[in-house]
Amino acid sequence: MVSLALSVLKYCRLNLKCLLQIIYSSVKLRIDKSALHRDLELSSPRGSLTKGLHRTMEDYVEDELFLLYTLYGKSGKMPVKDERGDLDVSKVVKPVQATLSSLKMLDVGKWPIFSLCSEAELQLVRQACVFGSASNELLYTTVNDEIFVLGTNCCGCLGLGDVQSTIEPRRLDSLSGKKIACLSYGSGPHIVLATTEGEVFTWGHNAYSQLGNGTTNAGLVPYHISTNLSNKQVIEVACGSYHSLVLTSDGEVFAWGYNNSGQVGSGSTANQPIPRRVTGCLQSKVVVNIACGQMCSMAVVNTGEVFVWGYNGNGQLGLGSSGNQPTPCRVAALQGIRVQRVACGYAHTLVLTDEGQVYAWGANSYGQLGTGNKSNQSYPTPVVVEKDRIIEIAACHSAHTSAAKTQGGHVYMWGQCRGQSVTLPHLTHFSSTDDVFACFATPAVTWRLLSVEPDDHLTVAESLKREFDNPNTADLKFLVDGKYIYVHKVLLKIRCEHFRSSLEDNEDDIVEMSEFSYPVYRAFLEYLYTDSISLSPEEAVGLLDLATFYRENRLKKLCQQTIKQGICEENAIALLSAAVKYEAQDLEEFCFRFCINHLTVVTQTSGFAEMDHDLLKNFISKASRVGAFKN
Repeated sequence: MVSLALSVLKYCRLNLKCLLQIIYSSVKLRIDKSALHRDLELSSPRGSLTKGLHRTMEDYVEDELFLLYTLYGKSGKMPVKDERGDLDVSKVVKPVQATLSSLKMLDVGKWPIFSLCSEAELQLVRQACVFGSASNELLYTTVNDEIFVLGTNCCGCLGLGDVQSTIEPRRLDSLSGKKIACLSYGSGPHIVLATTEGEVFTWGHNAYSQLGNGTTNAGLVPYHISTNLSNKQVIEVACGSYHSLVLTSDGEVFAWGYNNSGQVGSGSTANQPIPRRVTGCLQSKVVVNIACGQMCSMAVVNTGEVFVWGYNGNGQLGLGSSGNQPTPCRVAALQGIRVQRVACGYAHTLVLTDEGQVYAWGANSYGQLGTGNKSNQSYPTPVVVEKDRIIEIAACHSAHTSAAKTQGGHVYMWGQCRGQSVTLPHLTHFSSTDDVFACFATPAVTWRLLSVEPDDHLTVAESLKREFDNPNTADLKFLVDGKYIYVHKVLLKIRCEHFRSSLEDNEDDIVEMSEFSYPVYRAFLEYLYTDSISLSPEEAVGLLDLATFYRENRLKKLCQQTIKQGICEENAIALLSAAVKYEAQDLEEFCFRFCINHLTVVTQTSGFAEMDHDLLKNFISKASRVGAFKN
């Protein structure tokens, strides 16, 4: 097996470009985390090559690509060997560890409410949002694009049509088939959700018209908000305590809900029952990011300027004053600074610049500005986080906590942290700003829609499975019974000894095959991509013939398993005959015992009547020896 693997690896190196083209045609190549862990844990550098004869396609392909990546992917040079000529694994571990660190997944277990979900349910979670006054409500989506909710259901915020609490996840059928792009929540709580299609749905608390449906009635089920948004595609949503903002794909901001301090930006303090575009200074601007504090609103435009409006009692608008602002106003103190993102706490504001610098202003009674004191600031003040560049800031309108992540992966927190006032950025052991809010914010809510699974992640094996019979990437096709089957030469050579020799000097792009039927040969080629077969027991007999001819022992065993699972009185003799013909001793014994156990019915079938003379003679002799004919 080792010599075979080495020959495969040798060929794979010569054809790395071809193999990568196959993989990249489906998705960008990613090295699967579990496969890397598996190989690193082996006692020898290539110990996985000796794990036995029943290794899967994923084992083969990922082993080889892993080695190629670690040996050639970075430098393009030959591997480093020790004095005995063996691979020096210490020279290739570092880049692998770097890859692993970038693939760490979020631990949703840090949110206590997830303990109400079973392990099976947690494995299906794709997105999640923990919200509520005591972080006692949860909404999550699954890999099947289903939406589930659980919790106390205050004001019908779970969208189930009632106000009953639920300790078990319940499916939100009214949004069945919808994919969530972004989501935010208020203090009531109320929910504002945008789908990947740009539609907006709201439900929950509505005493201040924060649902945007024109009423003040609680929304017990998701309501599609179309007024003034019917021809718009919403790409971002934000909620204050009782007001809502949405950002459209063309850079426009719409607001509605509670407006006692001008947070809707309409120029008055009257509540806004339906979506209304925020104009004034934003009329001709293209907005790229929005955020809401408890009763204030923020927008970043494509020029890097920040516009603010609403409540300003703590200086959270950054205008150098404490007066409320009923219409958008530019933060003049940031002149010459290009802002990329804004995040709002309960009464404080953070912005991130294009140079990785953070500025903060507003309330500071818990040290949430990170300035080393507890004095409010009405002007933007730099937040010093050592010398590393900041790439992410985090805050939530329901908390007085701040967090940031650096380019080097370090996560800092400050402000109200589990009752303590942390006045300077504190380096944590977390790998995500989400963990800060799960463990230290009050309440312990998510500051954004949480992604618990890498988007569009495919292992190498999954990528190759998608490429079977794909004419767009194939460089070889088999013509069988007048039908084409599209494949890739390099993969066939890696997976099958027969093709390694038969295709070595073959430059043809079409190979005619007459020895086997189309279903059988297609199943064989698909097996080389997927490591599995899907055939009826009768067709599996034909594939067993092929597996015997090509000396594919693992395929032979898969065929035998399929045949065993589909045996019945009618086909038992035919399957027994096939097992004898192809020297499948285990299958032969299985079929024989089945025939003996169902002897009366089997001997009355047409298969038994047409049984080959020699086979019949041997069958009767063997049956006699086991006492099948005794009374």
